[in-house]
Amino acid sequence: MKKTLIFDLDGTLLDSIYDIALCMNEVLTSLKLDTYKIDEYKYFVGSGMDVLIDNALKNSIELKDEATKRFKELYEFNLHKNTKPYDGIYELLDELVKLDCNLTVLSNKPDFMTKEYVKTLFKDYPFLEVHGQKEQQAKKPDPIQALNIASKLKINPSEIFFVGDTKVDMQTAKSANMKAIGVLWGFRDEKELKEHGADFIVKEPLEIINIIK
Repeated sequence: MKKTLIFDLDGTLLDSIYDIALCMNEVLTSLKLDTYKIDEYKYFVGSGMDVLIDNALKNSIELKDEATKRFKELYEFNLHKNTKPYDGIYELLDELVKLDCNLTVLSNKPDFMTKEYVKTLFKDYPFLEVHGQKEQQAKKPDPIQALNIASKLKINPSEIFFVGDTKVDMQTAKSANMKAIGVLWGFRDEKELKEHGADFIVKEPLEIINIIK
């Protein structure tokens, strides 16, 4: 049976926090609200755009519809030049291809953007399934989309490695009965990942090779 990995996107494959923060701060400034430091956004993301905007607005939630509209115009409908793979990700993917692994992506980023980033930045890699957040479909940590990937590939969920950087990813893996790999180069720390069920913790991308072997 082929080794199969489901990767989260933001904070796992892609370093996207700068562009997310830049766009959200521009929206907040346009609404005459306080902005945040880049690192603060690491705790706002992970559960999709809806939760990001809730976190950023805090006590100004009545502006949510307008903030969402403006954020979509700035962020969701564009690819951003500062968003790029983390150091070591291409090297990891090269090794996984050599091992003939099944590669997939499951993100809470909107589905269109998820597919566009994978198509643009990972065009040389054979990702078999790429899924982002879709309307009227449960997002992570609900396991349904992860289980759908397992079903499409005809792989037992217990044989799949789910790779992510937040508690949402660890919870998704546990709910789907998958093996959870928590990465430390993303948006959250080791404590959060372990508390929410990480089976493995890695500091560098290539450490994943040793785990799946």
